[in-house]
Amino acid sequence: MLYRARAFDTPDDPFDPATAGPGFRHDDDLGLLVSDDGVIRARGPFATVAAAHRDAAVIDLRAGLLLPGLVDTHVHFPQVRVIGALGMPLLEWLDRCALPEEQHLASPSYAATIAGEFVAGLVSAGTTTSLVFGSHFAPAVDALFAEAERYGLRMTSGLVVSDRMLPDPLLTTPQRAYDEALALASRWHGRERLRYAVTPRFSLSASDPVLAACRAVLDAVDGACFTSHVNENNAEVATVAGQFPDRAHYVDTYDHHALLGSFAVLAHNVHPTDPELAVMAARGTAVAYCPTSNAALGSGMFPLTRHLAAGVRVALGSDVGAGTGFSIFKEGLQAYFLQHLMGDEGMPLGAGHLLHLATAAGAAALGLGDTVGDLSEGKQFDALLLRPPPGTALDIGLRHADTPEAALGKVFALASDADVADVWVGGEQIASGGFVRPVTPRAPAGRRTPAG
Repeated sequence: MLYRARAFDTPDDPFDPATAGPGFRHDDDLGLLVSDDGVIRARGPFATVAAAHRDAAVIDLRAGLLLPGLVDTHVHFPQVRVIGALGMPLLEWLDRCALPEEQHLASPSYAATIAGEFVAGLVSAGTTTSLVFGSHFAPAVDALFAEAERYGLRMTSGLVVSDRMLPDPLLTTPQRAYDEALALASRWHGRERLRYAVTPRFSLSASDPVLAACRAVLDAVDGACFTSHVNENNAEVATVAGQFPDRAHYVDTYDHHALLGSFAVLAHNVHPTDPELAVMAARGTAVAYCPTSNAALGSGMFPLTRHLAAGVRVALGSDVGAGTGFSIFKEGLQAYFLQHLMGDEGMPLGAGHLLHLATAAGAAALGLGDTVGDLSEGKQFDALLLRPPPGTALDIGLRHADTPEAALGKVFALASDADVADVWVGGEQIASGGFVRPVTPRAPAGRRTPAG
């Protein structure tokens, strides 16, 4: 299949001082040849690619803008129905909103309904790859993986484990946490585009024995990822310090059990110390920056400049449901606002930075940088087409943008779910005309490599 498109992507890191120009790649008449296995086999000016592949069927997408599929590095499956609960700090919001809702997922039928709503929310927002906080209930995690597989999404998730500080229905034991995680990983890890993530909720609710069990799961599941929360809220940070008096800092509660590495993502990190940043950089651990959640809960201003100076990788997360929706475009815009408001302590962000944080940076954080994140030859064709309805602000803005950078800036300022017209994962179109649909059933699935 030969796609003809106006396209933007960020194959080079715009945060790298060596990257020249606007920090993104732009083509007004691009040709992308995509093979049956979903891989981009040729890229170049459309006329050149078309001349070399005259038998390829052509799909003309120039009525919209083609972007790499968006990557969400922190989003909560059970919290779809509590989006928009404002006016509370983290711990109060958990007690009043998130935790009561999460207990409802003990019902398999309820969990299946939420899984449908959650996956549809990701697809509608143009999110093709995600690191998802699962549920405390193993059957609910099964429901999530099954729904993600049905739509062909590239998803990493797992059982959320805690043994204290939460309502009793959400608690487990170290042995049960280990056993249920291994059972889930045996069913889903490496199947189609799915991977398993070891997921203690946070050290606040996970004692040393549970964290040790998490390390045992990582040892047992080749290529598994790790994710949790860290340094989100000052009250949380102080409580964790009291729970772990022998640890150097919050990050050390995880590092003590060798849970951090290049396949680890810690969410938030709004209040890091310099020693914590040094540990994360040394381990290759990435941070999910969740701007709308940080603002909605009053958690604080994310020190992006300090992370980058320390060599810590950063990508975007929606943090549904404390975050205000699934749109990674919205997260990029909020990141722009908040960094701007931080003055000299903030990081000035241009359109290229925002696209990179929303795509290639997330792919790299999840260990998928060689597979997805931009529209280069050899990558999987994970993509979305923005085609705003006529007469909308984005439609008008794009038609009158006088430079590619202005057009990309308008995407982040104005784009919403309503503008995401088509979505592809691995060359399979999973949304068209704004409607999401399951992919065509495959032959019985074999197991792929964890990065596949």
